[in-house]
Amino acid sequence: MEYKENELKQGIKLHTIQNDKFKTNLIACFLTTKLERESVTKNALISAILRRGTPNMPTQEEISKQMEAMYGASFDCGLDKTGDNQVLKFYIEVVNDRYLPNQNKDMLKIAIEKLIEIVGNPYVENESFKSEYVEQEKNNMRQRIEARKDNKATYAIDRCVEEMYPNQAFGLYKFGYIEDLEKIDGKNLYEHYKKLMQSCKIDLFVSGNLNEEIKTIVEENENIKKLQGREPHYVIPKIEKKEKKEEENIVIEEMEVAQGKLIIGLDVDIDQEELKYDTLIYNSILGGTANSKMFQNVREKAHLAYVANSSYLRHKNNIFIHCGIEIGNYEKALALIKKQIEDMRQGDFTDEEIENSKKGTIATIKTIDDEQDTQISYYFGQELVQTKVSLEEYKEKIEQIEKADIVHIANKVKVNTIYFLRDERKGE
Repeated sequence: MEYKENELKQGIKLHTIQNDKFKTNLIACFLTTKLERESVTKNALISAILRRGTPNMPTQEEISKQMEAMYGASFDCGLDKTGDNQVLKFYIEVVNDRYLPNQNKDMLKIAIEKLIEIVGNPYVENESFKSEYVEQEKNNMRQRIEARKDNKATYAIDRCVEEMYPNQAFGLYKFGYIEDLEKIDGKNLYEHYKKLMQSCKIDLFVSGNLNEEIKTIVEENENIKKLQGREPHYVIPKIEKKEKKEEENIVIEEMEVAQGKLIIGLDVDIDQEELKYDTLIYNSILGGTANSKMFQNVREKAHLAYVANSSYLRHKNNIFIHCGIEIGNYEKALALIKKQIEDMRQGDFTDEEIENSKKGTIATIKTIDDEQDTQISYYFGQELVQTKVSLEEYKEKIEQIEKADIVHIANKVKVNTIYFLRDERKGE
């Protein structure tokens, strides 16, 4: 595998990942912009509107037809919240030219051009997105936002984040807010799209068995040519000094739920980028695997949780503990969870636990190279934080971690927010 990057214009980069182990090429375009309350809903809508068509492919059906004509290529799009940024993501996967008949050797070029067209040249009427499309996507977005509570586990994590980051970018819901939708129409949404394309960070990734023409294909694309260089409007994730909290923030929310959802948001007060690797192993031992303290002690031995794990958000240096519990077990479960955190501070974990966590993490690192989308996600994550670490270097950093490093992290961890979603009908 060989990774290269080229800055086409300021704020616009081409990334190529040469790898001959796949039968397909994957092209991805990411638009990264700051998460802001006044634009979060519009950006979410734009990610949906752009998939509706272009002047050459004015409907979703036409896009699908053209994908089918490209030997069954697939188009997809999505929306992420990454640190304090909102990322609009667009993908086309197409069979590699070497697996096609000799007369069809331009599928990669065509796929790149189609994806750039979808992102950079949307279907408009009189300087406005088509009203029919906008109203349909507003309704879809309204339903998506209203359905937010349907998945109680995801909702509980989102709510814990909101409580930890009130009136801050990371606390915003990536799909936006219903009250914003009424103010949006085709014209003001198109105006916002033009501003977005003039200011956002643009990253184009091409992964697969590639040739030397990729850079030329992209540079000569008319939609790329019309873009201007920019000082991109996004937040570079950096180590932030965590504000000292005198006491834990406890939030109890009541809803009709079959199972209580207990989320504990932890701050990791580190001041060096390198310490994130130690934090990764700390989280793995605490709750990141089936051998973790959370899983073994809270779920398996004490039977206090149906689900008990934790996840590490590197961009914000937070760890979130997630538990699904019987509502009456709240106090017992919380006490036992806090004991796991304290045991980590005291170094109450074995060399075997450390080695198992390191082996599991390294095994996960090795799988990054097994899928084109995980390759792209890995290099995009590095692009955002402006660091470059190869997979080999990543594995070496994990292998070098010792018990003292993990204990050091354990003593940097502090409970910020305890969020409990419970059913009011069941009492304490």
